[in-house]
Amino acid sequence: IIGTYVQSPLCWAISTGSTRDDITSTTDLRGKAMGVSRIGSGSYVMGFVLADREGWLRAPSSDGSSSPFDIKPLQYFENLRKAVNDKTADFFMWEYFTSKRYYSAAASPYPIKKVGEIYTPWSSWKIVARDELLGGKEVEEALEKLNAGVKWFREHEEEAVRYISEELDYEEEDAREWMKTVRFAEDVRGVERRVVEETLETLKKAGVLKDAGRPLEEWVGMIKER
Repeated sequence: IIGTYVQSPLCWAISTGSTRDDITSTTDLRGKAMGVSRIGSGSYVMGFVLADREGWLRAPSSDGSSSPFDIKPLQYFENLRKAVNDKTADFFMWEYFTSKRYYSAAASPYPIKKVGEIYTPWSSWKIVARDELLGGKEVEEALEKLNAGVKWFREHEEEAVRYISEELDYEEEDAREWMKTVRFAEDVRGVERRVVEETLETLKKAGVLKDAGRPLEEWVGMIKER
């Protein structure tokens, strides 16, 4: 890991089927079936962040997992929405603005409702590089270009809103709201030690991290000291 692109955390909406009267808040989710795209994905790991926040984590089982949920890997966003409507799953987590358009009974297919939200306990976008490139000209040039891109984005917000709404299939209103939540790094170079340490702890709890005992310096190529 060599840098931080987006400094702000990502907001994950917690959703269930639009007519699921049995689930009205996050307190109803303990022990339920959680839809995820795949094991080890963001939608999977955030289940452990939620369980940790609510005090639901169990002692790790023989496979290293401590999940209090019945995990249902379903691959795609549409499959997740379908599953919480036909009760194959009880809830799932997905990025808020992507989910928002389906929070209507008229949404098609498979409308959903929001029962909660949770933020990542880490910044939402990191930058990684192959070990053999660390310290080289290519990496430094790439980081300089990313910094230039962030500067351009900040100076052309209206153009950014137009691109997001026209090319990425978001409503203009949502694009503007998303812009208010996003904070890019002032300088993309480096990552804070604390962020990596806390992230590693969460990934250990989720049972998706191999070689968890490796020293932090083996995970991070550029440390940013505060």
